[in-house]
Amino acid sequence: MTEVSLQDTSVESNSPPRPRGKTWSTKLAAAIRWLHIYLSLLGFTALLFFAVTGLTLNHPKWFGADTQRMRDFQGALDRAWLELPNTSEDPALSVDRLAVVEHLRSEHHLRGAVSEFRVDEYECLVIFKGPGYAADVIVNREQATYTATETVMGAVAIINDLHKGRDSGWVWSLVIDASAALTVLVSITGLALLFWLKRRRWSGLLTAVAGTIVLGLLYLWGVP
Repeated sequence: MTEVSLQDTSVESNSPPRPRGKTWSTKLAAAIRWLHIYLSLLGFTALLFFAVTGLTLNHPKWFGADTQRMRDFQGALDRAWLELPNTSEDPALSVDRLAVVEHLRSEHHLRGAVSEFRVDEYECLVIFKGPGYAADVIVNREQATYTATETVMGAVAIINDLHKGRDSGWVWSLVIDASAALTVLVSITGLALLFWLKRRRWSGLLTAVAGTIVLGLLYLWGVP
């Protein structure tokens, strides 16, 4: 009986220790790592787009951003659109602006949003604008005719305007905001992960601080 009990004791003493449960710190690190990876993947295309267009925007001539194609055209409008009954002193109310804009779009395939529609007693000025695109139309109200100039820029100019959010609409404005928020979150989660890398914690933090100082010094030294 004694030998058996000793053997049983030795077997139990050689058994591997039970794995301990994960601590809250380990769970937090895993969550931040997961968030960092998938935020980076989610915003990969947007972050790459704004990185590339930052270069093309800073050096537009290198990539031919000033390339453009211009077209002049003219036409006539229905006089009734320019002579609506109007009892007020506002000349804009005497013009059917929607009808004028829709005619110009369908007749000449104009695109972009109407950024301006000015009306006075003799003329109307209609301006269409979009990324890398502009069309200026001058309407003669007395003769019910118009002349116009359309300017179409190249692909680089288009992506540069998208980078700046120029004439790109509210949906693209939300894309820019979301991309900025993703960039902030990816940066913060990446920095937070340093605190779980003991061997590289201080070297990583010092590198981040050094990069911040260098950026500030370049601003103070190089920006007039």
